[in-house]
Amino acid sequence: MKKLLLALPVCAALTLGGCSNMSTTQQRELSGGAIGAAAGAGITAIAGGNPIWGAIGGAAAGVVGGYLYDKNQKGN
Repeated sequence: MKKLLLALPVCAALTLGGCSNMSTTQQRELSGGAIGAAAGAGITAIAGGNPIWGAIGGAAAGVVGGYLYDKNQKGN
């Protein structure tokens, strides 16, 4: 149990450190996907469906939303 409590912050730090060289487009797509996955899983679980499918659909929608938001902010 103590090893697990030590491993979680180390993994989180390494994961977040990997995002430092990402472009703004990649960062917006990643954050959109993460937010979409969480929202999709939550909504699907509340509605009584399978949260995995809600997370997949929400992540896909979030990535597209993040990409479109980035293009809008850049004026393309």
